[in-house]
Amino acid sequence: MKTSDFFYELPEELIAQTPAEPRDSSRLLVYHRDTRRIEHRVFSDICDYLKRGDVLVVNRTRVLPARMFAFTPHGARVEVLLLKRLAIDTWEVLVRPGKKAKVGARLAVNEELSLEVLSLTESGERRVKFFFEGAFEDVLSRVGTVPLPPYIHEKLKDPERYQTVYSKENGSAAAPTAGLHFTEGLLAKIRDMGVEIVEVLLHVGLGTFRPVKVEDVERHVMHSEYFEVSEEAASSINRAKKEGRRVICVGTTSVRTLESVADMGGLVHAAKGETSIFLYPPYKMKCVDALITNFHLPESTLLMLVSCLCSREEVLHVYEEAVRERYRFFSFGDAMLVL
Repeated sequence: MKTSDFFYELPEELIAQTPAEPRDSSRLLVYHRDTRRIEHRVFSDICDYLKRGDVLVVNRTRVLPARMFAFTPHGARVEVLLLKRLAIDTWEVLVRPGKKAKVGARLAVNEELSLEVLSLTESGERRVKFFFEGAFEDVLSRVGTVPLPPYIHEKLKDPERYQTVYSKENGSAAAPTAGLHFTEGLLAKIRDMGVEIVEVLLHVGLGTFRPVKVEDVERHVMHSEYFEVSEEAASSINRAKKEGRRVICVGTTSVRTLESVADMGGLVHAAKGETSIFLYPPYKMKCVDALITNFHLPESTLLMLVSCLCSREEVLHVYEEAVRERYRFFSFGDAMLVL
């Protein structure tokens, strides 16, 4: 399968620059796989498609204030984006411009934080050691800002709008954006319906969003990301599978987490560690029955993942409809429910 098989035309004006207010007022495209029917709703209508006994799987990760600026001894400014923690004081980072951060270079963020470039990764990132006093998280909260995707040009007034209302554990370089549509009130309503909400963890790295640069999809290599599935979460999901109840994932990160630990019978196993799972057709989901997601970039690994729930042709047809109907795309855009 070729990367170009997942291309579609998207007018630039449909790339959402600001989040919907309130969160659950975004639009919702519902795609019924059995009949290939499309419905156009509002996200707060999601309850119409959930039922007692469903398990809704959410990713509790929280976006780090991972973007900062450092300066060379000559005063040149360098952007540093945290990607993955390797040790208490050591991180894998993205540096722009890279030529200012050669191995051995020392950069200063401010008087309380500096770094040294230790080595390069195979894909061109840097491994760096930070120098600071106290807790790194406290220092980061003062010097860092929440990174937004490069296609968002508007300044975000409230950084919490790039966090889900159920976010708990710092570690991501980007938000699991399908969850941005939920409010506390909507989640309470869903619980009251008898839907079980189960938390998993996957710290989102930028590898998920990197463009696929090879034409042969099978040759693309995903960066690894840290995940956790607890015994409690696995038990809830497996109980539902055995009883014929649906497992509905909120976002592609939740899908990747469950499919990383699912066996051929569709049951999941408690685990934590790194996953570099890459889901693309003709892969068939082992555990996931339905998906709430946003509209993804052309030729992206995320679009390929969604195509595993139905077919590439169906997904592209749905996206064509979304473009015609002027849905808002990408991180701050509208939502899609695949049933």
